[in-house]
Amino acid sequence: MLRSAAAQKDPVSAPVEPMVDSQLFQQVLEEVRQRRHEFDAGSHVPRDMIERFKQVGIYRAATPKCFGGDALAPALFLQMIERISEADGSAGWVASFGSAGVYLAALPVETLAELYADSPDLVFAGGLFPLQPAEAVEGGWQVNGTWKFASGCKGADLLGVGIGASAAGGKPRTAVFPASQVEIVENWDVVGLKGTGSHDLRVSDKFVEDRWTFIRGGAATIDEPLFRYPSIAYAAQVLAVVNLGLARAALDEISRMAGGGGITGAPKLSDRAYVRIEVAKAEAKLMAARSFFYNATEQVWDSILAGNPVTPEQTSLLRLSAIHVSQAGAEVVQSAYSLAGTTAIYLRHPLQRYLRDSMVVTQHAFLSEGLYDGAGSVYLGVPPFPGYI
Repeated sequence: MLRSAAAQKDPVSAPVEPMVDSQLFQQVLEEVRQRRHEFDAGSHVPRDMIERFKQVGIYRAATPKCFGGDALAPALFLQMIERISEADGSAGWVASFGSAGVYLAALPVETLAELYADSPDLVFAGGLFPLQPAEAVEGGWQVNGTWKFASGCKGADLLGVGIGASAAGGKPRTAVFPASQVEIVENWDVVGLKGTGSHDLRVSDKFVEDRWTFIRGGAATIDEPLFRYPSIAYAAQVLAVVNLGLARAALDEISRMAGGGGITGAPKLSDRAYVRIEVAKAEAKLMAARSFFYNATEQVWDSILAGNPVTPEQTSLLRLSAIHVSQAGAEVVQSAYSLAGTTAIYLRHPLQRYLRDSMVVTQHAFLSEGLYDGAGSVYLGVPPFPGYI
């Protein structure tokens, strides 16, 4: 079974069922470490790496069991993404969309059967915003427009785009196309998570049958436990956990640096009291946030397995844990970067990568500071803003 170094210290988040072969997973992690500069330089994780992720089950993790998938318990998938993110944040971010099957499960069952007819390993990516108007025509929709932030689009089999028709509560309708029918506008030029390939998508006058559209966050047509887990909250969690991996990597880097002296001849890091104090504080912050994150995940999952409906309070707890762990992880990386001193200003230094990547994670709409308002509203019994629950 796979366990991160952090999970070994934290029995709360220990895996609860067998996972992929740990030796194969370690090989994939090492390949990610060796190739992360390549991902940045090319602004995407290439298809051969996506194939490696398939081998360890990333792209069947959210495929229904009835179609040959694993429908993996959320905590187990999150731990996999955490470990990949320790090796490279961009790779972890792209792999996190292996969870997208929870969205796709809102498609009609017949459509899902067609999707998974050849393999349970399906790579889906989407650029849902800004929502573009679509013309309702007989049997479906005529789609035109350009969408942003389609992370992992260059390695995807299917691409989704957000169209103007939406359900109650403001949840967007998503139109699904074979990747060959969607133009990728390569414009991902950013400060962090450079390897995610979050380019724009463009669709020009394409018809999509209604059965190839779904409401993102809508009710699943598959009755399996994973598809009763709150899909929007899960989407936030799989992104937030990237910062757990980056924070662990940053603290490990400081540990490696601790035995060396400073450029100016100052004492080595491990001999400086303020460094020891700040490292201890950072470790406590990381582990506390991590425990909250996985405790919330397993609490809701256990309730689902017991046959209980998910409550608004549980959904809010998941979202709060995601926001919190994203922020806490970024703060730990910032602390590690500060402790490293001048050495960390070089662009090829690992802490530069961790710093830039972790700050981009916190900028995502699912993880922004303003979402604390939704959690506070639920806690105080006030209706939260639309789309939060």
